[in-house]
Amino acid sequence: MRSEISTTVDRGAFADAVTPWERESWRAAALDWVRGRLAEHGLRASGEPLVRLRPWSVLARVPVEGRAPVWFKANPRAGAFEGPLTAALARWVPGHVLEPLAVDAARAWSLLPDGGDLFRHVLAREAVEPAVWEDLLRQYAGVQRALTPRTAELERLGVPAARTLDLPEVFDRLLAANTALGPDARARLTAARPRIVDWCAELAAVGVEDTLDHADLHDGQLFRPEPGRFTFFDWGDAAVSHPFCSLRVTAERARERYGPQVLPRLRDAYLEPWTGTGRPAADLRRAASLAWRLSSLGRAASWGRMFPDPARPAPGAAQSAEWLLELLNEPPF
Repeated sequence: MRSEISTTVDRGAFADAVTPWERESWRAAALDWVRGRLAEHGLRASGEPLVRLRPWSVLARVPVEGRAPVWFKANPRAGAFEGPLTAALARWVPGHVLEPLAVDAARAWSLLPDGGDLFRHVLAREAVEPAVWEDLLRQYAGVQRALTPRTAELERLGVPAARTLDLPEVFDRLLAANTALGPDARARLTAARPRIVDWCAELAAVGVEDTLDHADLHDGQLFRPEPGRFTFFDWGDAAVSHPFCSLRVTAERARERYGPQVLPRLRDAYLEPWTGTGRPAADLRRAASLAWRLSSLGRAASWGRMFPDPARPAPGAAQSAEWLLELLNEPPF
């Protein structure tokens, strides 16, 4: 693996994104690290990596002799917790997540195995019923419940804390820092703060404890290695927050495929693992509605986890502003 930029570099819709991949010294060090970590596992790269550059990550698919490829990922400093978190999840909820081949926490680098069929690819080639989405949401909720006793450990790993009762302060920080909001939008959000406080208090009163919120669990962030089993990955947007905030992104993707009538059944499937807590179903459904709205804060915060760009002091500000304004929209259930 040479240090030159691969002939295949995918920049998606972010042609002008600034990432460390542009620096030859960084590129050489990263590829040398990949080669060394592969050697520790008795493996050897067999060709040039295919590189995907985004403002929030550098991802490289590395072909390996005699087996499936591996994946190198570099996070920005604000997402440096992802590698240690992935390694910890492999110990705490094995079988539900990828087990990294190597993690360099100081440099925010990870080396990951191939996870099999991406769910997005399954959807492209097969007719998938909504029941499959219900199953993946049940499985993910089970992972969240298993992690509930580990919230303090998650925060020690550097996972951002956005606990339910602290979300008004998260809102304040995001609003103050955002450079893309116009005066009218800022005034509307400022006026909504008392309602945000009330929503957070009502959500916390339901009594479902904070745990790991993936915050971006869509069909491109999970594998389906075999029917009925899912592997969850890509934790760079995660936070310690109300678990029900995770429902929104998954449900929105399913709504795009099947229409809005699918939402109540997906919500109820996600809530099934939480019914054993003794809380009434009506309370859990109300909590899901509140968390749907408040999940906008987690999505807004994730757009602040970018590689620094000297030409743009606040990359992601426009997207973060859009998510803040989502707080003002009524949930779909």
